[in-house]
Amino acid sequence: MRRVGLLVVGVVLLFALAVSGATEAILFYEEGCPHCAEMEELLAEMQGEGVAVTVTMYSVASNEAQSLLPRLLTAYGAEMGSVPLLFVGDVAVVRGTFYRIGGPTMELTGRAADLQVRNVVEQAASEGAPSPRSRVAAAATEAVLILASDCAECARMDEWVRELEAAHAGLAVRRLSADEEEGKSALERLAKLYRVRGQAPALFVGDTVVVSGSVYPGRERVRAFAYSEEDKAFVAARVEQAVAQKATSPLDRLNVREKATLWAVIGSAILDSFNPCDFAVMLLLLGRLLVIGRRQKIIWAGLSWAAGVFLVYFLIGYVFYTLLGVTVGTRSLRVPYILAVSSIAILMGLWQMKDLLWYGRWFSIEVPESWKPALKRVTNSVVSLPGVFLAGMVDALFLAPCTSGPYLAILSLLSTTTTRVEGVLLLLLYNAIFILPMIVIALTVHFGVTTTARAERWRNAKLGKLHFISGVVMVALGVGMIIGVQLGYI
Repeated sequence: MRRVGLLVVGVVLLFALAVSGATEAILFYEEGCPHCAEMEELLAEMQGEGVAVTVTMYSVASNEAQSLLPRLLTAYGAEMGSVPLLFVGDVAVVRGTFYRIGGPTMELTGRAADLQVRNVVEQAASEGAPSPRSRVAAAATEAVLILASDCAECARMDEWVRELEAAHAGLAVRRLSADEEEGKSALERLAKLYRVRGQAPALFVGDTVVVSGSVYPGRERVRAFAYSEEDKAFVAARVEQAVAQKATSPLDRLNVREKATLWAVIGSAILDSFNPCDFAVMLLLLGRLLVIGRRQKIIWAGLSWAAGVFLVYFLIGYVFYTLLGVTVGTRSLRVPYILAVSSIAILMGLWQMKDLLWYGRWFSIEVPESWKPALKRVTNSVVSLPGVFLAGMVDALFLAPCTSGPYLAILSLLSTTTTRVEGVLLLLLYNAIFILPMIVIALTVHFGVTTTARAERWRNAKLGKLHFISGVVMVALGVGMIIGVQLGYI
């Protein structure tokens, strides 16, 4: 309620203050922060006393703050610290540290800090100081600089990057600390995005990375970096190119790629889960249990079957994901490999789509006919739940040719876009979604909503459409991966 009251006071005074030429102060806060609430109260109190200042507030978690705050810190020569952060006139206040442009830095606490904030705001208002935004040049592109404490190399790179900022008005630099979780995570994920290795300090700008004594200039040859004039001039030219092209921020590229990868995994898993091969063998198993009078075991048999399929597919996926990550996931092979896999996925998808009109003509991508007798023998031998689980594992290996298309494309995508932890979590998600229809079938048969015969008739009637849907998924994945490579998101 107190925040609402302060907002009302600000709105009521906004027009009058604007007419009188009020000075803008920019405050960054965090929800639930008591120090932020105290700063808001102090500024509202000053407004109530007639000090000509308007206060624009941003949550530090907002997109606006993520864009504006690093540039303000750079313009004021201030370092990132705890909230609240206040910018007004030529002073930046980071909790109790006061940075004055062209002046000394002071650290104050308690009542002394409050009095100094009052003095700073009153002075800026009396002088009609311009908005802090005016000190921030409109950035054409953003670089990400990741530094660590007690690191001489970090201090050297930071000094050089400040020279780049001064020389390129359109360059904004977001500084992150590798000692904190945010910076550590960003370094790991950006290194995966750009296919580089190394520790802080690291600079990411446009399609160029400077890390661990090397420069990775897009798809060009990697070269050494030793702070020679030639080295710095080479990177400066890449920075100038990024500014001229208004290159996307590395963190924005990272966010787009991670969201696209997540939705690719979810969408592919959903559509791949409607797999006629898995349905056929599972229905055969459930039908046999009904014939021998084991209806009470239907639901547990379905869950055991799905668990066996899940385990095998996950292990297969993890092995391939790991192998792809250490082979074709390397920087030199990434692009040609992704283009090759994408092209194969598109061709396989188009071939699958032909089954909508010509199912069974030539050949279809499914379990070979010669394997089906063996599958039937395995299924017919099952009478216990452990046996159902093992049968699910065995049949999953037989069914791999029928389901490998979308899965291989997703594994290729994950191997080039995720860290190990992210990749494992997404593999778990993919396979959990993949087995959901199997669980649904077991539930519907168990509760008598449908029968195995009716479900099998539905499957046979929809084979062409199911193959067509699978083909559409593979074509979409292939095209999406090619576009992602060309745009630098993969």
